[in-house]
Amino acid sequence: MSILIKNATIIYPGNALHNSKKDILIKNGLIDKIASRITATASKVIESKKLHVSPGWLDIGATSGEPGYEHRESLETLSETAASGGYTALAIFPNTNPVIDNRSSVQYILNATASHLVDHYPIAAISKGCKGAEITEMIDMKKHGAIAFSDGLHSLGSSGLMMRALDYVKSIDSLIIHHPQDTALANDNQIHEGKVSTELGLKGSPNISELIALDRDIQLTRYTNSKLLAYNISTKESVGKLKGLNKEGISASVSYLNLCKTDTALYEFDSNMKTIPPLRGEEDKAALVAGVKASTIQLISSNHHPLEEEAKKKEYTYADAGATGLQTCYSGLVTFAGELSSDKIVRCLAINPRKVLGLPQVHLEVGSKAELTLFDPQQEWTLDAKTNSSKSKNSPFWNQNLQGKVIGVVNGKKSHFNNY
Repeated sequence: MSILIKNATIIYPGNALHNSKKDILIKNGLIDKIASRITATASKVIESKKLHVSPGWLDIGATSGEPGYEHRESLETLSETAASGGYTALAIFPNTNPVIDNRSSVQYILNATASHLVDHYPIAAISKGCKGAEITEMIDMKKHGAIAFSDGLHSLGSSGLMMRALDYVKSIDSLIIHHPQDTALANDNQIHEGKVSTELGLKGSPNISELIALDRDIQLTRYTNSKLLAYNISTKESVGKLKGLNKEGISASVSYLNLCKTDTALYEFDSNMKTIPPLRGEEDKAALVAGVKASTIQLISSNHHPLEEEAKKKEYTYADAGATGLQTCYSGLVTFAGELSSDKIVRCLAINPRKVLGLPQVHLEVGSKAELTLFDPQQEWTLDAKTNSSKSKNSPFWNQNLQGKVIGVVNGKKSHFNNY
């Protein structure tokens, strides 16, 4: 199969073709030609008014339902949702049932997704069962395909366990991904502690619950001389704490939703806006956007956590935290975080995730494998029953008009194009 991409603006900071408009011809999964105008015939021609193309995006921390929660999301629908959202690769969290905490479960993910369009990189658990008590066989899981180690959105309370984990990954040139949160202070992440929580009469999660845990993680990473990804920070204090630390092997990510919305979105008690971390105040949002622009925060995550309707259609206090995000991450950023340029978005969605995980960068040159994301920053679309690829519908942007549409993805000989 051949694919001809017409008149696309290439977004690849650091590449010689960055910001140029080119036609790209793909044959048998390889980039066959890049030129200002290509007249060759192709099986499929891709055009859009403001078409852009970049290296394929990679998301860190999406949650799969399979195994154990297939009614929320299977590995197949996770791949379909990711492709619809512009991703060619996923590094998925271990919070399944059973947990990805041994070599067999790591190999299960790799084997089950080997034929998928979207590449899957399993993130294995730090602790057995993600219970924060007993450390896993990290070296063995690394040998069998684990890309990094994390307990997902379960924060580690034990400093001793965290230190041992950082020591282990140093010896195998890997990475700890940890969501910083002192759970004893977080009040179940019902809502950000502030004016809105007071007005609504809800127990708030104070910024200090994140800062205390982040400070500990930074000190332990320095002590062990290891590598850490502070996953989905959400407060202005955390941004300040992380400035300049990338040189010390400490990187950071932010959930796209925390760049798009604040706690004022919860006045309507919309449980689809209830996430981990919670939506914070306006000052926090502004600091997070500034942190991305200054590269203090290097990655933007979809924070994709699909949940069944029964877990969400409850009184707000009792609803589970989590939202889908793979299909709406890019559009949310374009619609609500307009300060971020296409260059910065591509750095945070495609280039920096591979750098942090130690994966090779995509090559956009003749003869290289085609691994590309196509998008149009000006096209509009709506996530609804017709366009949703996930098994779950717990999106904070359900039935809302969004600007910025993913046109499709190419990954070698496989491709997916959205027609909505």
